[in-house]
Amino acid sequence: MPCFVRLAAALTLAATFSRPSLAQSTLDAQLPGLIDTYKTLHQHPELSHHEDWTAAYVAAALRKLGFTVTEHIGKYSDGTTADGLVATLANGPGPRLLLRTELDALPVAEKTNLPYASTVTTKNDAGQQVGVMHACGHDLHITTILGTAQQLVAQKSKWHGTLMLVGQPAEELGDGARAMLTDHVYDRFGRPDFVLAEHDVSDIAAGKVGVVSGPFKSSATSVDVVMRGIGGHGAKPEQTKDPVLMAGEFLVMLQSIVSRQNSPQQPAVITVGHIVGGTKRNIIPDEVRMELTMRSFDDGQRDAMIAGIKRIANGIAMAAGVPEDRMPLVTTSPTEYTPVTLNDAALADKFRAVAKAALGPQNLVETKPSMASEDFGEWALADHSVPIFCFWLGASDPAKVAESERTGVPLPATHSPTFAPIPEPALRAGITAMTAMSLALLNK
Repeated sequence: MPCFVRLAAALTLAATFSRPSLAQSTLDAQLPGLIDTYKTLHQHPELSHHEDWTAAYVAAALRKLGFTVTEHIGKYSDGTTADGLVATLANGPGPRLLLRTELDALPVAEKTNLPYASTVTTKNDAGQQVGVMHACGHDLHITTILGTAQQLVAQKSKWHGTLMLVGQPAEELGDGARAMLTDHVYDRFGRPDFVLAEHDVSDIAAGKVGVVSGPFKSSATSVDVVMRGIGGHGAKPEQTKDPVLMAGEFLVMLQSIVSRQNSPQQPAVITVGHIVGGTKRNIIPDEVRMELTMRSFDDGQRDAMIAGIKRIANGIAMAAGVPEDRMPLVTTSPTEYTPVTLNDAALADKFRAVAKAALGPQNLVETKPSMASEDFGEWALADHSVPIFCFWLGASDPAKVAESERTGVPLPATHSPTFAPIPEPALRAGITAMTAMSLALLNK
């Protein structure tokens, strides 16, 4: 080949790769509006089981894009209707792809001092006045899904099949996905061939995404323990069976389940997040109540940990001489439970390939399983017959991430009142990666 022909070919190829793609140009034009959407959502957070404004906002945005939207999907265990929504867009024969986002926020008073910080306060279901914040970044997730929907509508000529976008309530309580599945969402709208989601994280820089195959997030089980005793005067402890003392012993012994009754090769966490007992400093109370969460990657391990909690509580009570009719009460919540989120290995491999191509290999981070939990795993069904995949979406200032890695001082994470994603690069990366993965699964 003549030299000038090779040079012309090289220049043409260079121009092709240096010129912004149509999709990227479209995203550039859409980003200002999407950032406004993110800030609007951030300023209007709603607690789990109360996401009516958020669901209506998302439904309206998707209808505007041409999706057929059905609202008020989901039945909770108490019989009330959930704020779940399903939006579908058919584009010829082909696979059915479900993209899921959460809708709810947390009872956290925001302390970021951002100009668009949430100032919302409300009463929770217990009647307490609480601040409300998208401290888990669900506003970022919603905006990413809406941006991906815009991209896929603009590129309908490049894919075929059916898009099924799900706005899921009550992720923070762990019963939102279950409520929608109980309401026969797969029977009513079609069983998906693939389910995708993403979750923001503070220890990955905005502009990057993270991937892990297999276990992505652990299961979580909520456990209530009531240590019962015999109350009385603080000056006459010999006439009582002190549940405060027993609760203290229980807290110490509880950690032996992880350190001495569990294989060190199997990650496990038991956390006591709430303790309440007594009314006055000189009164020994009748009982102390404790709320626990328990996390693992294996159902057999989970059952063994529950048995261990009961055994330790009963053993301490027996050693203290508690009567048989005042032995501890240990109960697991039938609703506040989430299964392991198990990323399908084939989907993880495909995501690696498309993310490297779409974002550049330097913006793909290999990560490890997390002991955090959520209910995304419910969408796989109990037998894991529906392939699911969730990726990490970097949310923090890259300079701050680098400094955190250098010093070992962690950045404010999700559920923190100072958690503050950097919206523009995070949204750009999330929408680009989610769109690329969707096109790969629905490609003509």
